[in-house]
Amino acid sequence: METILMLDHSILQIIAQHFRADWLTQIMRGITTLGNLGAVWIVLGVILLLIPRTRRCGAAVMLALALTTVLGEFVLKPLVARPRPFLQYSDLTALIPPPSSFSFPSGHTGSSFAAATALFAMNRRAGLAAYVLAALIGFSRLYLCVHFPTDVAAGALLGIASGIVAAYAVKRIGDRIHYAKLR
Repeated sequence: METILMLDHSILQIIAQHFRADWLTQIMRGITTLGNLGAVWIVLGVILLLIPRTRRCGAAVMLALALTTVLGEFVLKPLVARPRPFLQYSDLTALIPPPSSFSFPSGHTGSSFAAATALFAMNRRAGLAAYVLAALIGFSRLYLCVHFPTDVAAGALLGIASGIVAAYAVKRIGDRIHYAKLR
């Protein structure tokens, strides 16, 4: 475990020392804001729900967001209770107002990968674009020094699992409703 903690710290130090620039910090702040409270993904899910042709996709996105939020924010964060990087290491500074919740897993990353995975299961092209944004949001959390790399990795894995479960559930329920109407 100590090795993982040292590696987490080292990666954040490398990002802080070699990748930070004022212009990039502004971009990363903007990217991370897209993930605040899953806002971009909620808006996308609602829009998809409003269009009859994409309703199933919207349902999968919204269900994936709900699953990852419940598991990440209400189960894992209080259970693990990991402090943020800038609270553990004096050489690391958060570049946004410090979040008050625990660090593990990254909620921004979890919701982003949950939505991207659900979207990918329904529409591969749109899902690939969403994965790019999800990866950027995840990296922004490292760049801004509000999460450890393992927080972001765990958030991504939780999001992917939630997206898979949500897409499967929506497809199964949708198929049952469709077949029930045919009878």
